[in-house]
Amino acid sequence: MTFNRPLVMGVLNVTPDSFSDGGEYTSVESALDHARLLIMGGANIIDIGGESTRPGAARVSPEIELARVIPVIEAIVEELQKIDRRDVLISIDTMNASTALASVAAGASIINDVSGGLADEKMFSLAAASGAKLIISHWRGFSDEMQNNAQYIDVAREVAIELQARVDAAIAAGVKRSKIIIDPGLGFAKDMQQNWQLVARLDELEKLDLPILVGASRKRFIAGALEPGLEPEVSEISNNRRDLATAVLTALLLQRKIWGVRVHNVIATSDAISVVEALRQGSEEGQS
Repeated sequence: MTFNRPLVMGVLNVTPDSFSDGGEYTSVESALDHARLLIMGGANIIDIGGESTRPGAARVSPEIELARVIPVIEAIVEELQKIDRRDVLISIDTMNASTALASVAAGASIINDVSGGLADEKMFSLAAASGAKLIISHWRGFSDEMQNNAQYIDVAREVAIELQARVDAAIAAGVKRSKIIIDPGLGFAKDMQQNWQLVARLDELEKLDLPILVGASRKRFIAGALEPGLEPEVSEISNNRRDLATAVLTALLLQRKIWGVRVHNVIATSDAISVVEALRQGSEEGQS
């Protein structure tokens, strides 16, 4: 069996209120330093976000978001040129079409819209015009309301159906199918049990025949598995434990056809992928 190594997308939140690292990288200097660490750790993509999407987070204006992300994108682009790492891509994590367009102009080549084009009706048409890759996530409302929409009969099947509808809308707006990546939207309008049911049945998304990005890193359902019955807040379940659990989950998910994984700790994840890669290679060589 051929091993297809998934891309590792490193998270860079330049926000004061993201759920696990809010406030740590709000200056261009600190963000650039963290980007360097992500690259050295094995990140293939740097995903830059200027608006928190944690449960209950308040929205910020596109102007504030732009002021946060554009200087960071420009600084990272300059750094990548300096160290000759043009293979590392920049992704903009935004629900605003104006931010996406400005970010692509500044050097981003991937638009990561957690709302799947539902938050801004211009997103798909501007993404099509930009020529950037587009990540379409499953979404059922903004952070302050999404958990009220966690109502499913068959979560995996329904997520696949709703994602297909968003893919169809994107293509109708001019986005090339070859540019589209889908994301199950773990943690968004899904309770703990539903998240695990969805992870266990990613084969439903594979039926859409599109690249799949999985973003489970440090999320509450990960923490919930570590301390069942304990409210999985950051203060109670450390990021180190969440990162280890995320790496284990990544290793298990490599039996699926995933395009990439979005994580905070790229070293742990890259190491987990390398171990699985070595094991599969050993198995194939032993059978030859």
